[in-house]
Amino acid sequence: MSKKAVFYHAGCSVCIDAERQFAESLDASKFDIEIVHLGKTPARLPEAVKAGVKSVPAIVIGGQPYHINFGASLDDLK
Repeated sequence: MSKKAVFYHAGCSVCIDAERQFAESLDASKFDIEIVHLGKTPARLPEAVKAGVKSVPAIVIGGQPYHINFGASLDDLK
């Protein structure tokens, strides 16, 4: 059984680099990976907030948020 991993980002250069470094390097046989571009899908912002995401880029694995560097606050995306 694979764990759910959701990578949230806003499309900035920091986010794109983090996607390459983190989300793309996860073992797809162990993780069900979803990439969410909050700039293109702002309706998913409440989901990210509920998951504990404070800034992007961030990855939520098994319900636990991990913040990577600092690209933008979620407040800036609202």
